[in-house]
Amino acid sequence: MSGINKVILIGHLGKDPELRYLEGGVSVTSFPLATSETFNKDGQKVEQTEWHNIVMWRGLADLASKYLSKGKLVYIEGKLRTRSFEDKAGIKKYTTEVVAENFTMLGRKSDFEDGAPSRQGFKSIADNDLLNGNGEDDMPF
Repeated sequence: MSGINKVILIGHLGKDPELRYLEGGVSVTSFPLATSETFNKDGQKVEQTEWHNIVMWRGLADLASKYLSKGKLVYIEGKLRTRSFEDKAGIKKYTTEVVAENFTMLGRKSDFEDGAPSRQGFKSIADNDLLNGNGEDDMPF
């Protein structure tokens, strides 16, 4: 039996998505996402915020860079991926990212009046991208 690696997040973008292109014209975008929870501690409400590194590939990356921006509320489904890299001093570092498989814009009606496609449009494009062989198996890392 294989395991399950599934992440579901609802949060606000910490900054605009950064779109870049790798060899072969593969697009990738990344951005930080803040999720917050509130709990009571000693009779007072305390808010705790977690920051998540989000990565999107190909068509999903293009959509995210076009329609998402700092502060927008978004629902993201994906999986955790840990990778290593060397910093400028040559020291090996590790980072864990959420590789998004689809997203849905959330928020006020006015958030969608700038020509953004319907909420369902994002999921169908993400699913089609994966079905056409543009999924995780050919990521360049």
